[in-house]
Amino acid sequence: MTRSDEFEELRPLLFAIAYRILGSVADAEDAVQETWLRYESSPTRPTSTKAFLSAVVTRISIDVLRSARVRRETYVGPWLPEPLLSDPYEDPARSAELADSLSMAALVLLERLSPLERAVFVLRDVFGFDFPEIASAVGRSEAACRQLAVRARRHMDEGRPRFEADRRERQELAARFFEALRDGDVDGLRELLAADVQMIGDGGGKAPALARGVTGAGNVARVLAANFPLLARIDVTVEPLELNGQPGAIIRDADGHVAGTMTIDVLGGRIQTIRSVVSPDKLGHLGPVADAWALARAVMRTRRSPD
Repeated sequence: MTRSDEFEELRPLLFAIAYRILGSVADAEDAVQETWLRYESSPTRPTSTKAFLSAVVTRISIDVLRSARVRRETYVGPWLPEPLLSDPYEDPARSAELADSLSMAALVLLERLSPLERAVFVLRDVFGFDFPEIASAVGRSEAACRQLAVRARRHMDEGRPRFEADRRERQELAARFFEALRDGDVDGLRELLAADVQMIGDGGGKAPALARGVTGAGNVARVLAANFPLLARIDVTVEPLELNGQPGAIIRDADGHVAGTMTIDVLGGRIQTIRSVVSPDKLGHLGPVADAWALARAVMRTRRSPD
Protein backbone atom coordinates (compact mmCIF):
# COMPACT_ATOMS: atom_id res chain seq x y z
CA MET A 1 0.00 0.00 0.00
CA THR A 2 1.36 3.41 -0.94
CA ARG A 3 1.68 6.31 1.50
CA SER A 4 -1.17 8.04 -0.27
CA ASP A 5 -3.41 4.99 0.10
CA GLU A 6 -2.55 4.66 3.80
CA PHE A 7 -3.26 8.32 4.37
CA GLU A 8 -6.60 8.31 2.55
CA GLU A 9 -7.68 5.31 4.58
CA LEU A 10 -6.95 7.21 7.79
CA ARG A 11 -8.19 10.63 6.62
CA PRO A 12 -11.68 10.26 8.20
CA LEU A 13 -10.12 9.51 11.59
CA LEU A 14 -7.66 12.40 11.31
CA PHE A 15 -10.42 14.86 10.42
CA ALA A 16 -12.62 13.56 13.25
CA ILE A 17 -9.81 14.12 15.76
CA ALA A 18 -8.94 17.59 14.45
CA TYR A 19 -12.57 18.76 14.30
CA ARG A 20 -13.23 17.79 17.90
CA ILE A 21 -10.08 19.56 19.08
CA LEU A 22 -10.71 22.68 17.00
CA GLY A 23 -14.49 22.97 16.55
CA SER A 24 -13.86 24.22 13.02
CA VAL A 25 -14.36 22.35 9.77
CA ALA A 26 -11.99 24.61 7.82
CA ASP A 27 -9.23 24.46 10.44
CA ALA A 28 -9.62 20.69 10.76
CA GLU A 29 -9.30 20.24 6.99
CA ASP A 30 -6.18 22.44 6.99
CA ALA A 31 -4.69 20.40 9.85
CA VAL A 32 -5.30 17.17 7.95
CA GLN A 33 -3.70 18.59 4.81
CA GLU A 34 -0.65 19.75 6.78
CA THR A 35 -0.42 16.26 8.28
CA TRP A 36 -0.27 14.77 4.79
CA LEU A 37 2.50 17.15 3.75
CA ARG A 38 4.59 16.19 6.77
CA TYR A 39 3.95 12.49 6.21
CA GLU A 40 4.79 12.75 2.51
CA SER A 41 8.10 14.48 3.24
CA SER A 42 9.10 12.16 6.11
CA PRO A 43 12.22 10.17 5.12
CA THR A 44 11.16 7.08 7.08
CA ARG A 45 8.02 4.97 7.30
CA PRO A 46 6.59 4.78 10.85
CA THR A 47 5.99 1.46 12.58
CA SER A 48 2.34 2.43 13.07
CA THR A 49 0.98 4.81 10.46
CA LYS A 50 -2.19 5.37 12.48
CA ALA A 51 -0.28 6.32 15.64
CA PHE A 52 2.12 8.55 13.70
CA LEU A 53 -0.54 10.44 11.75
CA SER A 54 -2.83 10.78 14.78
CA ALA A 55 0.06 12.26 16.74
CA VAL A 56 0.94 14.70 13.96
CA VAL A 57 -2.62 15.94 13.44
CA THR A 58 -3.04 16.30 17.22
CA ARG A 59 0.09 18.43 17.57
CA ILE A 60 -0.91 20.61 14.64
CA SER A 61 -4.42 21.01 16.08
CA ILE A 62 -3.08 22.00 19.50
CA ASP A 63 -0.95 24.73 17.92
CA VAL A 64 -3.88 25.99 15.83
CA LEU A 65 -6.18 25.97 18.87
CA ARG A 66 -3.73 28.05 20.91
CA SER A 67 -3.73 30.66 18.16
CA ALA A 68 -7.51 30.46 17.74
CA ARG A 69 -8.04 31.06 21.45
CA VAL A 70 -6.37 34.45 21.17
CA ARG A 71 -8.69 35.38 18.30
CA ARG A 72 -11.75 34.13 20.16
CA GLU A 73 -11.05 36.52 23.04
CA THR A 74 -12.07 39.38 20.73
CA TYR A 75 -14.85 37.48 18.93
CA VAL A 76 -18.05 39.49 18.52
CA GLY A 77 -20.92 37.82 20.37
CA PRO A 78 -21.24 34.15 21.35
CA TRP A 79 -18.83 31.72 19.69
CA LEU A 80 -20.25 28.43 18.38
CA PRO A 81 -18.51 25.61 16.51
CA GLU A 82 -18.82 25.30 12.76
CA PRO A 83 -21.78 23.02 12.01
CA LEU A 84 -20.93 19.58 10.62
CA LEU A 85 -23.30 17.65 8.38
CA SER A 86 -21.82 14.22 9.06
CA ASP A 87 -18.84 12.68 10.80
CA PRO A 88 -16.68 10.91 8.20
CA TYR A 89 -15.29 8.48 10.79
CA GLU A 90 -17.24 5.49 12.10
CA ASP A 91 -16.31 2.96 14.76
CA PRO A 92 -19.15 0.72 16.01
CA ALA A 93 -17.20 -0.03 19.19
CA ARG A 94 -17.14 3.67 20.12
CA SER A 95 -20.34 4.94 18.48
CA ALA A 96 -21.72 6.40 21.74
CA GLU A 97 -18.54 8.35 22.50
CA LEU A 98 -18.26 9.60 18.93
CA ALA A 99 -21.87 10.77 18.80
CA ASP A 100 -21.78 12.44 22.22
CA SER A 101 -18.56 14.32 21.45
CA LEU A 102 -19.92 15.66 18.16
CA SER A 103 -22.88 17.62 19.55
CA MET A 104 -22.78 21.41 19.70
CA ALA A 105 -23.19 21.25 23.47
CA ALA A 106 -20.16 18.98 23.88
CA LEU A 107 -18.00 21.08 21.57
CA VAL A 108 -18.95 24.25 23.45
CA LEU A 109 -18.13 22.48 26.70
CA LEU A 110 -14.73 21.43 25.34
CA GLU A 111 -13.94 25.15 25.02
CA ARG A 112 -13.56 25.23 28.80
CA LEU A 113 -10.53 22.97 28.63
CA SER A 114 -6.95 23.96 27.94
CA PRO A 115 -5.64 22.88 24.52
CA LEU A 116 -3.69 20.02 26.10
CA GLU A 117 -6.65 18.87 28.21
CA ARG A 118 -8.89 19.01 25.16
CA ALA A 119 -6.50 16.95 23.03
CA VAL A 120 -5.99 14.34 25.76
CA PHE A 121 -9.74 14.06 26.38
CA VAL A 122 -10.50 13.67 22.67
CA LEU A 123 -7.82 11.02 22.14
CA ARG A 124 -8.60 9.05 25.31
CA ASP A 125 -12.33 9.36 26.01
CA VAL A 126 -13.59 9.75 22.46
CA PHE A 127 -11.21 7.63 20.39
CA GLY A 128 -9.86 5.25 23.03
CA PHE A 129 -6.13 5.79 22.44
CA ASP A 130 -3.72 4.28 24.99
CA PHE A 131 -1.78 6.63 27.26
CA PRO A 132 1.62 5.80 25.70
CA GLU A 133 0.21 6.90 22.32
CA ILE A 134 -1.33 10.03 23.85
CA ALA A 135 1.92 10.90 25.63
CA SER A 136 3.77 10.68 22.33
CA ALA A 137 1.15 12.77 20.58
CA VAL A 138 1.09 15.68 23.06
CA GLY A 139 4.72 15.56 24.20
CA ARG A 140 4.01 14.89 27.88
CA SER A 141 4.71 11.97 30.20
CA GLU A 142 2.11 9.23 30.63
CA ALA A 143 1.58 10.34 34.24
CA ALA A 144 0.98 13.93 33.14
CA CYS A 145 -1.48 12.75 30.48
CA ARG A 146 -3.40 10.73 33.06
CA GLN A 147 -3.71 13.85 35.23
CA LEU A 148 -4.81 15.91 32.22
CA ALA A 149 -7.43 13.26 31.41
CA VAL A 150 -8.80 13.28 34.96
CA ARG A 151 -9.08 17.08 35.02
CA ALA A 152 -10.67 17.20 31.56
CA ARG A 153 -13.16 14.47 32.43
CA ARG A 154 -14.14 16.27 35.63
CA HIS A 155 -14.78 19.54 33.79
CA MET A 156 -16.80 17.76 31.13
CA ASP A 157 -18.88 15.78 33.63
CA GLU A 158 -19.65 18.93 35.64
CA GLY A 159 -21.12 20.76 32.67
CA ARG A 160 -22.38 18.04 30.37
CA PRO A 161 -26.16 17.98 29.92
CA ARG A 162 -27.78 14.57 29.57
CA PHE A 163 -29.66 14.46 26.29
CA GLU A 164 -32.37 12.10 25.24
CA ALA A 165 -31.00 8.78 23.99
CA ASP A 166 -34.17 7.97 22.01
CA ARG A 167 -33.32 9.12 18.50
CA ARG A 168 -36.86 8.63 17.20
CA GLU A 169 -38.37 10.76 19.96
CA ARG A 170 -35.89 13.55 19.25
CA GLN A 171 -36.69 13.44 15.55
CA GLU A 172 -40.44 13.53 16.15
CA LEU A 173 -40.11 16.51 18.50
CA ALA A 174 -37.86 18.27 16.00
CA ALA A 175 -40.41 17.69 13.21
CA ARG A 176 -43.14 19.26 15.36
CA PHE A 177 -40.83 22.15 16.21
CA PHE A 178 -39.98 23.02 12.60
CA GLU A 179 -43.63 22.71 11.60
CA ALA A 180 -44.66 25.17 14.33
CA LEU A 181 -41.76 27.39 13.28
CA ARG A 182 -42.98 27.60 9.68
CA ASP A 183 -46.52 28.33 10.84
CA GLY A 184 -45.47 30.98 13.36
CA ASP A 185 -47.44 29.03 15.98
CA VAL A 186 -46.48 30.64 19.29
CA ASP A 187 -48.50 28.24 21.44
CA GLY A 188 -47.27 25.23 19.50
CA LEU A 189 -43.67 26.34 19.95
CA ARG A 190 -44.11 27.11 23.64
CA GLU A 191 -45.40 23.59 24.28
CA LEU A 192 -42.19 22.11 22.89
CA LEU A 193 -39.78 24.34 24.80
CA ALA A 194 -38.40 23.84 28.29
CA ALA A 195 -39.33 26.61 30.71
CA ASP A 196 -35.70 27.79 30.86
CA VAL A 197 -34.88 27.20 27.19
CA GLN A 198 -32.00 29.26 25.79
CA MET A 199 -31.60 30.53 22.23
CA ILE A 200 -28.07 31.48 21.20
CA GLY A 201 -26.87 32.93 17.90
CA ASP A 202 -23.40 33.22 16.38
CA GLY A 203 -23.09 35.97 13.80
CA GLY A 204 -19.50 36.86 14.56
CA GLY A 205 -20.28 40.51 13.91
CA LYS A 206 -20.64 39.64 10.21
CA ALA A 207 -24.34 38.78 10.12
CA PRO A 208 -27.43 39.66 12.15
CA ALA A 209 -27.72 36.83 14.65
CA LEU A 210 -31.17 35.26 14.53
CA ALA A 211 -31.04 34.48 18.22
CA ARG A 212 -29.15 36.63 20.68
CA GLY A 213 -29.25 35.25 24.16
CA VAL A 214 -33.02 34.88 24.44
CA THR A 215 -34.16 32.89 27.50
CA GLY A 216 -37.49 31.43 28.58
CA ALA A 217 -40.16 29.50 26.67
CA GLY A 218 -42.48 32.48 26.15
CA ASN A 219 -39.74 34.83 24.96
CA VAL A 220 -38.14 32.30 22.63
CA ALA A 221 -41.49 31.24 21.15
CA ARG A 222 -42.46 34.85 20.46
CA VAL A 223 -39.11 35.70 18.80
CA LEU A 224 -39.26 32.64 16.57
CA ALA A 225 -42.93 33.06 15.68
CA ALA A 226 -42.40 36.74 14.86
CA ASN A 227 -39.49 36.15 12.47
CA PHE A 228 -39.79 32.88 10.62
CA PRO A 229 -43.14 33.54 8.89
CA LEU A 230 -41.59 36.78 7.60
CA LEU A 231 -38.61 34.83 6.30
CA ALA A 232 -41.01 32.47 4.55
CA ARG A 233 -42.62 35.46 2.81
CA ILE A 234 -39.28 36.26 1.14
CA ASP A 235 -38.91 32.59 0.15
CA VAL A 236 -36.45 31.62 2.87
CA THR A 237 -36.79 27.90 3.55
CA VAL A 238 -35.97 25.74 6.55
CA GLU A 239 -34.50 22.36 5.58
CA PRO A 240 -34.63 19.97 8.57
CA LEU A 241 -31.71 17.57 8.77
CA GLU A 242 -29.17 16.25 11.24
CA LEU A 243 -26.26 18.51 12.18
CA ASN A 244 -23.51 17.45 14.57
CA GLY A 245 -25.44 14.27 15.21
CA GLN A 246 -28.51 16.09 16.55
CA PRO A 247 -31.76 17.51 15.14
CA GLY A 248 -31.22 20.66 13.17
CA ALA A 249 -31.83 22.53 9.95
CA ILE A 250 -30.16 24.54 7.23
CA ILE A 251 -31.83 27.86 6.47
CA ARG A 252 -31.66 28.85 2.78
CA ASP A 253 -32.54 31.98 0.85
CA ALA A 254 -34.65 32.06 -2.32
CA ASP A 255 -31.61 31.03 -4.41
CA GLY A 256 -30.86 28.07 -2.18
CA HIS A 257 -27.82 29.73 -0.61
CA VAL A 258 -27.05 28.97 3.02
CA ALA A 259 -28.24 31.72 5.38
CA GLY A 260 -27.63 29.83 8.60
CA THR A 261 -28.02 26.65 10.56
CA MET A 262 -29.98 25.69 13.64
CA THR A 263 -29.51 22.83 16.09
CA ILE A 264 -31.68 21.84 19.05
CA ASP A 265 -30.85 20.01 22.27
CA VAL A 266 -33.59 17.79 23.65
CA LEU A 267 -33.96 16.66 27.26
CA GLY A 268 -37.01 15.37 29.11
CA GLY A 269 -39.20 15.64 26.04
CA ARG A 270 -38.54 19.38 25.70
CA ILE A 271 -36.12 21.55 23.75
CA GLN A 272 -33.47 22.90 26.13
CA THR A 273 -31.23 24.90 23.80
CA ILE A 274 -31.48 26.32 20.29
CA ARG A 275 -28.21 27.31 18.64
CA SER A 276 -28.06 29.18 15.34
CA VAL A 277 -24.92 29.85 13.31
CA VAL A 278 -25.24 32.66 10.78
CA SER A 279 -21.63 33.87 10.58
CA PRO A 280 -20.72 33.54 6.88
CA ASP A 281 -17.20 32.46 7.88
CA LYS A 282 -18.66 29.27 9.35
CA LEU A 283 -21.05 28.30 6.56
CA GLY A 284 -18.96 28.13 3.39
CA HIS A 285 -18.32 24.39 3.65
CA LEU A 286 -22.09 23.82 3.42
CA GLY A 287 -22.44 25.56 0.05
CA PRO A 288 -22.75 29.10 -1.38
CA VAL A 289 -23.49 31.57 1.43
CA ALA A 290 -26.42 33.97 1.38
CA ASP A 291 -26.15 37.72 2.00
CA ALA A 292 -27.48 37.81 5.56
CA TRP A 293 -27.71 41.60 5.69
CA ALA A 294 -29.76 41.70 2.48
CA LEU A 295 -32.11 39.13 4.00
CA ALA A 296 -32.43 41.23 7.16
CA ARG A 297 -33.33 44.29 5.09
CA ALA A 298 -35.90 42.27 3.14
CA VAL A 299 -37.45 41.06 6.40
CA MET A 300 -37.71 44.66 7.65
CA ARG A 301 -39.46 45.72 4.43
CA THR A 302 -41.84 42.78 4.75
CA ARG A 303 -42.53 43.65 8.38
CA ARG A 304 -43.55 47.18 7.39
CA SER A 305 -45.67 46.00 4.48
CA PRO A 306 -49.35 45.40 5.26
CA ASP A 307 -49.37 42.67 2.57
